[in-house]
Amino acid sequence: MRTAEIHRTTSETEIAVTVNLDGTGAYDNHTGVGFFDHMLDQLARHSLIDITVKADGDLHIDDHHTVEDCGIALGQALVKALGDKKGIRRYGHFNLAMDDAQVASALDLSARPFLVWNLPFPTQKIGTFETELVREFFQALATHGGITLHVDLIHGINSHHIAEAAFKSVARALRQAVEPDPRMAGVLPSTKGAL
Repeated sequence: MRTAEIHRTTSETEIAVTVNLDGTGAYDNHTGVGFFDHMLDQLARHSLIDITVKADGDLHIDDHHTVEDCGIALGQALVKALGDKKGIRRYGHFNLAMDDAQVASALDLSARPFLVWNLPFPTQKIGTFETELVREFFQALATHGGITLHVDLIHGINSHHIAEAAFKSVARALRQAVEPDPRMAGVLPSTKGAL
């Protein structure tokens, strides 16, 4: 089983994350940030990666540290669960439509973290959730997961739909990338001999 567990403790947050890359999309996410929990649930369900995130953060200040640190821990868990990356597809991409919004995501599990972010939001908040934190989460996930990640808004007018389409689109791309490739069993998907 390609599984991992990460515990991350700082003066700002305490995060516990578990992942199972060969799961069914089961989730149990409790960060204290309702909208973010909803997005993490979408990430699990549509990637078919079982994800559990438990966070205790300094929400009396704001949601920033909790959201970012969850991205860090989740990225670290993905790296650990992927192991040597032999036999995976490595790449994934998905255009996802959700009502008025369409988001395109492409990623490479390259161990070369990079984020290209073209996802403007028409509002600064979704309820009480700051929309800029969507980028902060994916920046942390890409950096600590060693992921080259491109996320582009094709169109959209509703911030909730845009954010949710982004999480679902990345989830579907991630599902492709972590899947075993039956034609590459035991082979590293790189001509360099290292990822």
